[in-house]
Amino acid sequence: MRLILDIENNVIKRNDKLHLDPFEPENSLVMVGMKTDNWERIVTFDHAYAPPTPNGHAMVQEQLDKTTVLVCHNVAHDLIWLWESGFKYDGIVFDTMLGEYVLQRGQKQPLSLEQCAERYDLDNKKQDTMKSYFQRGILVSEIPHQELSDYLLHDIRATYDLSNKIHQRLTNGDADLMDTVTHTNMVAVCLCKIYQRGFSVDSKKLDEVRKEFEKEKVSIWNDLSQQVRDLMGDRPINLNSPEQLSWVIYSRKPKDKSMWANYFEPYMDKSLFNGLVDMHSNVVYKVTANTCPTCKGRGKITKVRKDGTPYKKPNKCTTCNESGWVYKNRPQMAGLRFTPPSPKWVSANGFSTNKVNLEILEHHAKRTGNTKAELFLKNVRRLSALDTYLSSFVEGISTYTKADGKLHVRLLQHRTSTGRFSGADPNMQNMPRGGTFPVKKIFVSRWEGGKILEADFAQLEFRTAAYLSQDEVAMQEISEGFDVHSYTAQVITNAGQPTSRQEAKAHTFAPLYGATGFGRSEAEAMYYEQFGRKYKGVSDWHKQLGNEAVQTGRIRIPSGRSFAFPDVIRKNNGTVSHFTQIKNYPVQAFATADIVPLILLTIDGMLEPLQSCIVNTVHDSIVIDVHPDEVDKVLQVVESINSNMKSIIDTRWDIDFNVPLKLDAKIGDNWLDTKDV
Repeated sequence: MRLILDIENNVIKRNDKLHLDPFEPENSLVMVGMKTDNWERIVTFDHAYAPPTPNGHAMVQEQLDKTTVLVCHNVAHDLIWLWESGFKYDGIVFDTMLGEYVLQRGQKQPLSLEQCAERYDLDNKKQDTMKSYFQRGILVSEIPHQELSDYLLHDIRATYDLSNKIHQRLTNGDADLMDTVTHTNMVAVCLCKIYQRGFSVDSKKLDEVRKEFEKEKVSIWNDLSQQVRDLMGDRPINLNSPEQLSWVIYSRKPKDKSMWANYFEPYMDKSLFNGLVDMHSNVVYKVTANTCPTCKGRGKITKVRKDGTPYKKPNKCTTCNESGWVYKNRPQMAGLRFTPPSPKWVSANGFSTNKVNLEILEHHAKRTGNTKAELFLKNVRRLSALDTYLSSFVEGISTYTKADGKLHVRLLQHRTSTGRFSGADPNMQNMPRGGTFPVKKIFVSRWEGGKILEADFAQLEFRTAAYLSQDEVAMQEISEGFDVHSYTAQVITNAGQPTSRQEAKAHTFAPLYGATGFGRSEAEAMYYEQFGRKYKGVSDWHKQLGNEAVQTGRIRIPSGRSFAFPDVIRKNNGTVSHFTQIKNYPVQAFATADIVPLILLTIDGMLEPLQSCIVNTVHDSIVIDVHPDEVDKVLQVVESINSNMKSIIDTRWDIDFNVPLKLDAKIGDNWLDTKDV
């Protein structure tokens, strides 16, 4: 039996945002709507003004027991609420949201039930007053019973109609995506299990990390304040402003930002480029400050009433704008006086100071021995990272960790174009690596004496690209255990730019995703050029992808997943539009949206008889909470996966994956301090 199901539940407000949290004690299941081909029913559980449906729990469970396919729109929400409310279901699911997501083939469109129904011209006429209730702080359980019932009834009917439309597409013109949809739905259930289990957080270590970050933040801010004063004199600089930060770095500001992109051709002569930069920008100078004569350096003016008594609040001084100082230009250039690396750099963003560009500039400063610039840029990047990790992770983890000490990891399948997982509350996919930002050390086992094991794919993207392209050089190197990161470091170092293996990682796989050496240092550009010559099979495969996209409007990967490029064109110079995405999507999708989830499902099934369980997955790694009595058994699971990796992949997609893949296992007392097994 196919059962269409939707639920309504109470929602708490956290940080001014509504949060559908099934683990909050004050939240509750309010209603369940069910529909089959023959009947539809609304079951009430917890409504303020209506009694519960008699034997409601047994009624819903009876239908779940009969169900062969459970159909929901956003099954991750409905399934976890059913489980947390005491219901059992471990059968097949079909998520209309995920189905529509896969059918979009990487073309990102809204996925709400209403918007999906509208795209299929389904009856979508309903009076949506729910938002107004939420805005007024009215709980779902307090919305008039009949109005809530009608709302829920409309949604299950819309989901029913939408599922028929999607199934129609998957059995006719889009049948090639049926396997991808099936696989995606299986993974959705696994991610729900991970969400429900939670990842144990050591609150003491969390507090230690917070204090470490805050202490370092104060120290770096003090250093930066002195550095800015040395570089800019008394000129007030807000380092949180990208524009003002660019004054410090480039010592220039564009005269007309709106026209900036029109001044430069990507490959123009260097001297002409520098001349245009001079022509269309103003020099930023240091300034010196004099005490404001109006407010005498106080920054405010206290006015008095006729009776001589002062007003309660003084007015801001119009001369010094409350700073207490009047600034005058000093005929001395300010800042680091960096020259923008390329015409493309400035034509795109003016004097850009985004994260990537700051890193490039820092490396340039290091190569040229400009210690002042290197220190400043390093501090700016570090401060930005500390701000991010404090707010997104330390505070985010603290906010979302429950009373039992567990953070429930939300993994989303529908946010990226490639199918790669994203995260929320907080986004654990952006968890910082290594000990320089030791956030990972707060995650520990739920069992006393337990361990955290991380199984990480070795060079997954490179090996996947080698298989997809059948590049003979890459495949030979992989079979021989060639260290591609060390090779990258060597090439760049030999070109005159000393580079460590760790630093080289940022470049190793970039060409696989469409990056070029344009706008980089000469040594780095040499590596990108050499990559194309060395791995000619990869370059030829990229060209084939471009041709396929132009001829068919889409590209397809061996798992069956496909991506649409409806407006792709071949340009006059022979290149293909959207070429970065065309090169990027196949590798990232097959590696992290298909292979990793497949192995995730396999490991989860093998761990089912054990207490040990998967608690997270980040890109190409799988994190397992290991019971103290099961360390050897879990290691055997990883060993078994490695021994049967090719068979698992070949069987799933009926292919010959002739490039070896391997999981490297690390284990430790917390997620950070894991060591190679």
